[in-house]
Amino acid sequence: MRKLLLLTTVILVGLVFIARLFYLQVYTSSAYNIFEDTAIRKEFKYPKRGYVYDRNGKLLVANQPSYDVMVIPREVGYLDSLDIEEFCSLLKITRKDYDKKLKRATNYSPRLPSPFVPQLSKKDYAVLQEKMRKFEGFYIQKRSLRSYQTSIGANVLGDLGEVNRKIIENDAYYTLGDLIGKQGIEKTYEETLRGVKGIKFIQKDRFNKNIGPYKEGKLDTLPQPGKDVTITIDSELQAYGELLMKHKRGGIVAIDPSNGEILAMVTGPSYNPNLLVGRERNNNFSSLYLDKINKPTFDRGLQAQYPPGSPFKVINALIGLQEGVVDTDDTFTCRMGYYYGSRKLTGCHHHRSPANMNLGIAQSCNAYFVNVYRRIIDKYEDAGKGMNTWADHAKSFGLGNFLNNDLSVGQPGRIPDGDYYDKAYGDNRWGSTYIVSNAIGQGEVEATPIQLANMAAAIGNRGYYYTPHIVKNIEGEPIPKKYTTPKYTTIDKRHFEPVVQGMFDVYNKGGTAQSLQVPGIDICGKTGTAENFIKIDSVKTQLTDHSIFVAFAPKDNPKIAIAVFVENGYWGSRFAGRMASLMIEKHIKGEITRTDLERWILTHSLEDEYKKPYSGEPFKINGEAKLQVIDNYAIREEFKVKNLKD
Repeated sequence: MRKLLLLTTVILVGLVFIARLFYLQVYTSSAYNIFEDTAIRKEFKYPKRGYVYDRNGKLLVANQPSYDVMVIPREVGYLDSLDIEEFCSLLKITRKDYDKKLKRATNYSPRLPSPFVPQLSKKDYAVLQEKMRKFEGFYIQKRSLRSYQTSIGANVLGDLGEVNRKIIENDAYYTLGDLIGKQGIEKTYEETLRGVKGIKFIQKDRFNKNIGPYKEGKLDTLPQPGKDVTITIDSELQAYGELLMKHKRGGIVAIDPSNGEILAMVTGPSYNPNLLVGRERNNNFSSLYLDKINKPTFDRGLQAQYPPGSPFKVINALIGLQEGVVDTDDTFTCRMGYYYGSRKLTGCHHHRSPANMNLGIAQSCNAYFVNVYRRIIDKYEDAGKGMNTWADHAKSFGLGNFLNNDLSVGQPGRIPDGDYYDKAYGDNRWGSTYIVSNAIGQGEVEATPIQLANMAAAIGNRGYYYTPHIVKNIEGEPIPKKYTTPKYTTIDKRHFEPVVQGMFDVYNKGGTAQSLQVPGIDICGKTGTAENFIKIDSVKTQLTDHSIFVAFAPKDNPKIAIAVFVENGYWGSRFAGRMASLMIEKHIKGEITRTDLERWILTHSLEDEYKKPYSGEPFKINGEAKLQVIDNYAIREEFKVKNLKD
């Protein structure tokens, strides 16, 4: 019995050993991960990030060398207090910073390298490199940082920042300390621009010393450089738009209607993209991001959702024609506004009455468009169905939806439908008189500047548009088909011509922008004014109206469609209209002949308007002579504008 027990024990032990050996040979060897092997050091080789050029081949974003001090916590040798003080002095950090950074690296991984002090300058690197041998466990890793060859277009170009833990967990490509595109082109085209990291494996001995390449470097890989990107932006037009937007808040978006390429995408106020490069990047970003008054990191051209105001009237004109509820000769009386019985629902300014469609557009008659809008809604048996039909037409212009573009941020705007008002008022408990503000681009309608520019492009094209996009090509490769395929509105082509003529007459025949004509260019436009409310101490308070303008030019085969939105800018032709005319002339002619318009814009500020809500003092809205005038000499020095005369 004892012999049997002994034999059984020997057999069982043998089986355990065999099973263990089989597991180690078959399962663990196949699951071997070189990146988890502590006997092998991994050094990443970072690729050259792709350059960014404007549409004319001008270099906007390049690279500059940078040096990261890396640490492997478990390899950090003994440093006495004198050595630590010297090390901290060389890195320009405090002893407290040293301890904090080492703890952070240890928490990430005691055995994997992570950045200790990233993004040293050439000068700091030159001082440090000769003494690095003294500090065991630390080494220098070379990589490149962005070098912005311009001071404009921060919202377009974007910036790079360190990856966070969430990104690392979701994408195995990134490790702690890696940089990733945070905004703009850098974010949207991150995978294209970044390239692919290379890696070098180094064998270590039992004393943790490097003894040479692992497997003679057979597993090492070379970095693959990122691809260069050419964007659609005209840097000169972009710079000019940012110049015009100085001392103002708002957005300008200009599009080439023939292909949907974005020519300029201005937000104001903005900042110099070079502020977000180097060791001061985080501090500078925090200062910009925490400025909740000016909001320089908020891209108003893409994210600000405003009431579109009177430019939206042309959409109602087109829908009215398509639905057959009005023709170009129908007229409506205007008694300085629209009346429902004895009740005045909207106001209006003085102009000839009655008004047909052409006069309604050229003179921006509120009463005319309320009548048209009500006819559209009331055509159907219930207001909900009429509202849905109206909303479908409006959305076909790219309003109320994300445009599905290649921009890093955006907002959908809002085009309300029947369900929206059923929730607000109850099913079938509302009618067209409840929502007449939509007729004039107020009420519940909201749009972003890029949506209004796209709307203008669709009208200029007489019924279709291309999805607005920011990339022209990637090292000669064609852009995705979705950007080269036209999208058609629900409005028949024949209905556009009278509306285009009305927009042309805005600049002519006594229209609301007659004073903004540019010699030699047939411009079609539409002025707009939108009421502006905010809450001050929980009280709804009205501020000076927003100034809005949309346009395209020339009238036939347009080369540019534009939307300008200036917060607190009084009325459409005062700020936004002037700026639109100047941008159009700059793009088409390459020079400015309307220097009177330029001089007025550059010498007038809206800073005092923006201070009103925070002043604690009573204030008036839409005042005539309250604009701050900037000294002409100072403006010359700041912007270097040529031919600016007193």
